[in-house]
Amino acid sequence: MAADAAAGEEAAAGGTPEAESPAAQATATTEAPAPVDERRQPWLEALQAELGEALVGHEIAGGDVWVRVDSRAWRRAVVACRDRLGCDYFCFLSGLDWKADVDLAAEKVWDPEAQPSAPAAGANGGYRTGVAGGDTRFQVFARLFSTSAKVGITLKADLDEEDPRVESIVSLYRGAEWHEREAWEMLGFTFDGHPGLRHIYLPGEFEGHPLRKDFPLLSRDVKPWPGLVDVEAMPGEPEGGGDAEGADAEGAGAEGGEG
Repeated sequence: MAADAAAGEEAAAGGTPEAESPAAQATATTEAPAPVDERRQPWLEALQAELGEALVGHEIAGGDVWVRVDSRAWRRAVVACRDRLGCDYFCFLSGLDWKADVDLAAEKVWDPEAQPSAPAAGANGGYRTGVAGGDTRFQVFARLFSTSAKVGITLKADLDEEDPRVESIVSLYRGAEWHEREAWEMLGFTFDGHPGLRHIYLPGEFEGHPLRKDFPLLSRDVKPWPGLVDVEAMPGEPEGGGDAEGADAEGAGAEGGEG
């Protein structure tokens, strides 16, 4: 009885799936076109008109827009976002290292003369990159926002692996001053025209860039950490890092002997 009822429901619904024609099945599996983002699509079109071929990648998804530009057009793209799109708020600037995760286990000695290893073969040099694509190991990216339109945009640019550099945008957004310094210090990116690239977190004699994938953090175990100082004894501890309890016991013994 249950089988007969199920068969009747299938017949009422237009037959079993096997009865559908190939054309009907193809139509059912065809994806509907993605809806146009009415707020962000005009932004993308404005940047395409402004930058032309210098806009090399883009994506609108998840209520956001990403645009990748030629590194030589980095500053020009930021100017367009500020002046044409009304991005009056600078959120942040940072960098990306798309090198595959490397094995940093066991002992590794920092070698400033070591040459970077070649990436695995692939369409873009072997690097798996993120939204809006990429062709190089390093990318710089910045987030800008329009407080009037309530819309933001993420700009990205591929950087040369041997000499990663772009123009500074500090004169456009003063808040980018220390963001560029951090990217210079941690990733080794150069920002031409920056008023003063200097260390924020690390001592001046520090070697390497800690946010690069191939930087061996365990190097501090086999080479003194620059800036390391002797640890001062805590209150109540003897000088030289001895055992405070042992020192107290010796002191008590000495007092007993004097008595």
